[in-house]
Amino acid sequence: MSEHERSRLERWLLPQGKEPDPRFTLANERTFLAWIRTSLAFLAGGTALEAFATDAFPTPLRTWLAVLIIGIGILIAGGAAIRWVRVERSMRSGRPLPIPGIVPLLAFGAVLASLTAVVIILGLGS
Repeated sequence: MSEHERSRLERWLLPQGKEPDPRFTLANERTFLAWIRTSLAFLAGGTALEAFATDAFPTPLRTWLAVLIIGIGILIAGGAAIRWVRVERSMRSGRPLPIPGIVPLLAFGAVLASLTAVVIILGLGS
């Protein structure tokens, strides 16, 4: 594909390098979509916590936990987009793939969501 056939967005996001094997690009896209699904799960979890766990926690704590869980979902979505671009650029330039920096955030979010679920199930918050 010549430089003129690429869109302005493509030239801006992926300014250099050669087109990688489509299988690798599609695998990168599937990974991005998996991160987006995870982000949406955190969004749904935070929303459900605020909407349905009214007796599990005092209102201010419940609201802050819900906002924190939704915020983690937002960060995961942003991190997924950044990771997709970094991996795509690495593949195009023949560099080693970058480490996934959003994994610690996801681990923290999963621990927080799990502990919140345990408190709700055991009724420890009220």
